[in-house]
Amino acid sequence: MSTAVVVGNPKPQSRTLTAATLVARELTGVEPDLVVDLATLGAEVLDWHSTAVSELVDRVGSADLVVVASPTYKATYTGLLKLFLDRFAGGTGLRGVAVPLMLGAGPGHALAPELHLRPLLTELGGIVPGRALYVVDSQYDDPSAYADWLEITRPRVSTLLGRLPA
Repeated sequence: MSTAVVVGNPKPQSRTLTAATLVARELTGVEPDLVVDLATLGAEVLDWHSTAVSELVDRVGSADLVVVASPTYKATYTGLLKLFLDRFAGGTGLRGVAVPLMLGAGPGHALAPELHLRPLLTELGGIVPGRALYVVDSQYDDPSAYADWLEITRPRVSTLLGRLPA
């Protein structure tokens, strides 16, 4: 089983990255195989001829589980994340389970990942196992902020991963 994390925060080594890695680890029991911190790619994300970015797209697309995370910007995910996800073929770009995760300053945007990120991941072919996860960014390192969601979602993810073709 392969696990990937994609983070669309324009700041490298962000709280969003920490949260996404935590979610991947809690869902699988191991560290993710691939962590894509898009902020570290710089302008290369804009280069449609970039071999390095194309290889990342291929690796993320073939992952059994991918956690896709973004801070909440203007009530939705970042443009940086959109630039990266635009490279995936609709309906076939993701082959496995996709988990939408967003962090935000307060509960006012709690529906943002459900309304914006979940439909995008589904359009790209990801299997979304339940409701999207929203975490208030001041609680990004508090395990209790994830506990209820993990209790419901972890068994679904395990079942889905067990059904993926080898």
